[in-house]
Amino acid sequence: MQHEVIINLVAGQELRIDLTHVPAMANEDGRRWLDEQFTALECEPLRPSGKVLLADKVLVVARAGQRQLQGDAVWRETFGRAAAAVLQRPLIRVDVPGMAISF
Repeated sequence: MQHEVIINLVAGQELRIDLTHVPAMANEDGRRWLDEQFTALECEPLRPSGKVLLADKVLVVARAGQRQLQGDAVWRETFGRAAAAVLQRPLIRVDVPGMAISF
């Protein structure tokens, strides 16, 4: 089965994180890692209510962590594993400019 996270950072630039042969991350570990990165990267909630949905957290961490996604292979893979763990989908597309996630 295919397990992949595709991140569109800017028009025409995609990063593909192939998770097919990488150990899966537990849901709780993925949530914890995203929470830590959300705080470390000083992310802000997308919604005026302050409520942060898991998909929103994946989006804002991807947006704030663009440098890490491009330059740090370990961080990029961990991001992909965490996103797959919390969203529970085999194929995830993260569109940073459009601030959208599709499956």
